[in-house]
Amino acid sequence: QVQLVESGGGLVQAGGSLRLSCVASGSTFSSYNMGWFRQAPGKEREFVAAITWSGSTAYYANSVKGRFTISRDNARNTVYLQMNSLKPEDTAVYYCAARLRGRLVSSDYDYWGQGTQVIISS
Repeated sequence: QVQLVESGGGLVQAGGSLRLSCVASGSTFSSYNMGWFRQAPGKEREFVAAITWSGSTAYYANSVKGRFTISRDNARNTVYLQMNSLKPEDTAVYYCAARLRGRLVSSDYDYWGQGTQVIISS
């Protein structure tokens, strides 16, 4: 079992930055591949970014490539999502998720956090 707790969301003006954090507990964090997803009002949950257990490989949705950076600190059991050049369309609830194996861009992760709200004003 893995418990995930996100933080760092908030209200930011367009063009600004936020860093989301997700702290894991309950199992060996360094064994898990980690992902960030988001869900905007009235829309389905979508993939944002993912990182392999070692941190050696990252994946990004086209909509955030070049603006967002995913990273992890296995010593702190934490995965981060640095979000720069934020746009109103980035407004959503952001979720972190963990999985041992499988396609990192797919939403069928094993464990999910409760989410953190990000609102970007124009």
